[in-house]
Amino acid sequence: MHSFTEENYLKTIYYLASRQEGEVSTNALAEMTATKAASVTDMLRKLADKQLIHYKKYQGVRLTAEGERLALQVIRRHRLWEVFLVEKLGFGWDAIHEIAEELEHVRSDELVTRLDAFLGQPQFDPHGDPIPTPAGQMPETGYRKLSEATAGECVRLMAVLEHSTEFLQHLDRCDLSLGCTVTVTEISTFDKSLLIHLASNQPVFVSADVARNLLVS
Repeated sequence: MHSFTEENYLKTIYYLASRQEGEVSTNALAEMTATKAASVTDMLRKLADKQLIHYKKYQGVRLTAEGERLALQVIRRHRLWEVFLVEKLGFGWDAIHEIAEELEHVRSDELVTRLDAFLGQPQFDPHGDPIPTPAGQMPETGYRKLSEATAGECVRLMAVLEHSTEFLQHLDRCDLSLGCTVTVTEISTFDKSLLIHLASNQPVFVSADVARNLLVS
């Protein structure tokens, strides 16, 4: 049995590794978990002793096969609970992350199997993130960032990288939701901000930082 903290570290290592090449640094983990580097190092040693990660001081960390399996189980539970909270309990997509953070540690395989069936075996959570399969496979999406789109291009918003309440509420105020179609009208040469138009022809200004956190197809 692994502690909640250990599960959170495995999930965080997987998350960081999926967004970069190479091993995950201790500093990146410390920043993501808001924990002192010394405490991160202590936890990494524990995970290494349990053969859940490959870790050498000053050389970063990567998950072992078992560590990745456990991380994907936690991610699967988290994203299924997010679907449940939005679709069945009526929560907004901006109010579910912290609740799912607690529910993801309920380890009953039978509960997760029934939850998955009850929800109709969803493939994506309310933020557009793919839900790992029961076999521990993460579906490929092929999405790219809105910041990579070109002027005149029409794209569909598929997922968000930033899950903070403030960011999601900002998208709500801009009428930007998953599945909406937008056309990139202009791209500023100064700061790479975008002027986009929704299908309703409503113009929306999107900063470069926001565009980097929106995934489109």
